[in-house]
Amino acid sequence: MTKLLRWALFLAGILAAASSHADRIITAEDVRPPEGLTLCGEPVPFELSHVRERFEKEMLLSLWDRPQVLLWLKRSTRYMPFISKTLEQAGLPEDIKYLAIVESALRPHVGSPKGAMGFWQLMPATARNFGLTVDEFVDERRDLYLSTPVALAYLKALYAKFSSWTLALAAYNMGEEGLDAEVIEQRTHDYYRLYLPLETQQFIFRMLSVKLIVNNPVAYGYQLSTEDYYAPIAFDTVSVDCFQEAPLRLVAQAADADFKEIKDLNPHLRGHYLQAGHHQLRVPEGKSSGFSAKIEALLEAHSQELNQRIYVVQSGDSLSSIAKKFDVPLQSLLIWNRIGLGKTLHPGDRLVIYPREAVAGE
Repeated sequence: MTKLLRWALFLAGILAAASSHADRIITAEDVRPPEGLTLCGEPVPFELSHVRERFEKEMLLSLWDRPQVLLWLKRSTRYMPFISKTLEQAGLPEDIKYLAIVESALRPHVGSPKGAMGFWQLMPATARNFGLTVDEFVDERRDLYLSTPVALAYLKALYAKFSSWTLALAAYNMGEEGLDAEVIEQRTHDYYRLYLPLETQQFIFRMLSVKLIVNNPVAYGYQLSTEDYYAPIAFDTVSVDCFQEAPLRLVAQAADADFKEIKDLNPHLRGHYLQAGHHQLRVPEGKSSGFSAKIEALLEAHSQELNQRIYVVQSGDSLSSIAKKFDVPLQSLLIWNRIGLGKTLHPGDRLVIYPREAVAGE
């Protein structure tokens, strides 16, 4: 299949998804500002003509992208109960939950060109400042259960600084120093009267459009039954103590689960290996029984097996020649040894290699 044909099929799928709602025409009533609309308890000043126009633009853009809206509506039941509960425990406004939809459409692995990542699009420095781990092995910004308290703590700190939720949210989007500078220079403490970067000017209105659609999807043409929504994630939590690096597949094996299930439940884990140390991990609900004994035995067996799987690099060897010699994919060598394709080999280097028959027999 050619690349052009693949793109044609992809676009056809998008159009087909959109056509299921194509019979509904967006009207002026759909984007008309409702009376008394607020965000985090702060009123929206629709008496300002530009405020109404900015609001209507974001409503139109949201309603136009119907397949995407349908997806985040379906995801909302998977993630929003936890976000709402955490907001309540933190004493923060319920409307903040819409920020996660605006930032990531409730997807864990979304990243930005500037380096933001995860459900809440936290920057690395911000995440680390609030206690999250972000490195080559773990990125806790991708984990809803770990990143949500941090995002809320950051927002709480921004509110303490600006005494306004709209300004706190604007600062979340553009950076607190940048917003502070504009507040000082423009001599106004009102988000709706500030001239800000275009993305930040749209940001609050995007949250407002999400709030209205999520709260009343039927009014905007989304007819979903209970079974159409995605179910909340169910899992058990287990402890894993690794005395050395260990394949994540052993966790899946101990839990009688697929590798994909473990990765999906633990999106903060990067790659195929757990680092040495203590880990709290999620496994499919009901799969924690007997897990501790199984993982302990598997880790011990893996440690003993490693000594039998060492290949000492010879003069003239390359990664590709070694892979060919043992009839395994080159990518497998990279995974087993946590190395990149550009790794330079020297005689005497030690590589872990699982012959094909050993892998097939596991």
